[in-house]
Amino acid sequence: MRVLIAEDDDRIAETLMTSLGKAGFGVERERDGEVAWFRGDTEPYDAIVLDLGLPQVDGLTILKRWRKAGRLTPVLILTARGQWEERVDGIEAGADDYVVKPFHVQEIVARLRALVRRANGLASSRIAFGKYLLDLRTMEVTADGVPMELTPQEFKLISYLVHRRGQVISQLEITEHIYNQDYERDSNAVEVLVARVRKRLGPDVIKTRRGFGYTLGDGF
Repeated sequence: MRVLIAEDDDRIAETLMTSLGKAGFGVERERDGEVAWFRGDTEPYDAIVLDLGLPQVDGLTILKRWRKAGRLTPVLILTARGQWEERVDGIEAGADDYVVKPFHVQEIVARLRALVRRANGLASSRIAFGKYLLDLRTMEVTADGVPMELTPQEFKLISYLVHRRGQVISQLEITEHIYNQDYERDSNAVEVLVARVRKRLGPDVIKTRRGFGYTLGDGF
């Protein structure tokens, strides 16, 4: 899952990037409010962590711009401001969740997972597909209770397709959402990754739609 962190505090941003990366998110960061607004307005993210106290353009203004433009990306507001009136302002502007600094980073991880799940119509962090179970907390896929041996990228691909169950996902979208920003894109990388997952989980788990992309197979 691809996440944008809009935070000008380097220490906080680095902590979030490290923890979210370990939790399987593809993480990007912007310090400047104007740039953060532009990226959130033009690029596909699964969720955004938005600090209200950004330079150039404040977070509340950014959020209002996104929602006015019809951008529905889940947004978690992160701020040092603790007054209830400001929390209400953020929620009424279109925020999906709100965390006040200081915070425990695992809370941010859990809240982002929940936002992404809800945005895709999923209620639990344990998601069944066929005989398999995807556990977002342990970052495992099990088959009849037995953990599968998967690389981080294989897990990310399965997770993304499960979250987008019923949709056909292009190679470009997969690349954007499961690889880091600095990844050197190779047109064959997704095909190789899909082939590895099919070898581990079976040939019918991922279905190819020629000229369009990939989707979970029937029954998954």
